[in-house]
Amino acid sequence: MNDFYERVAADLDGCAELADDQLAHAVRNRGLCGWLSTSGEYPEWTGDFRSDRELAARVCAACPVQRECLEWEFRTRGHATAGVWGPLPEDERRAVYECWEERRDGGTVAGEQP
Repeated sequence: MNDFYERVAADLDGCAELADDQLAHAVRNRGLCGWLSTSGEYPEWTGDFRSDRELAARVCAACPVQRECLEWEFRTRGHATAGVWGPLPEDERRAVYECWEERRDGGTVAGEQP
């Protein structure tokens, strides 16, 4: 695996002991995307997939809860995520997910059996 993906997955180990509700609370209450949408300062989406993805990645890059967001997304959606999370695009996030899953000994996603 790519060293970058391994490093991102290893960084998420700091969130491994957090409960799902703790992760959800952090993302919902401290996540920059949520703050922007409630403050009325949400970016103007263009409708162009590539431009909007780049804009979302810039918002995520400044977010204080990137790790919690990505950990929560992996636990709840696993490999089937879409969009930008934590601030990785889908292809990179799926590669990180594979590393994350190996580090967690095949950790389960909500609704899956171990």
